[in-house]
Amino acid sequence: MGFWVSTVIFLLAGVVAYLFTLLCCNRGPSTNLFHLTLVTTAVICCWMMYAIVYLAQMKPLINPILSGE
Repeated sequence: MGFWVSTVIFLLAGVVAYLFTLLCCNRGPSTNLFHLTLVTTAVICCWMMYAIVYLAQMKPLINPILSGE
């Protein structure tokens, strides 16, 4: 699975989480904005963690040293 496919999956998960928050926790405009901010921050943090781990595996900083035995 490619990087962009996973990015789209995270985007869709964020949209679903936002819609779920709107349907289940609808208490007013101020609270809805707070919930949207929390959901957006959580999705972006999870995506950034995924992206850092994924991209770090493409170009590792330390190459393994093979013994000549």
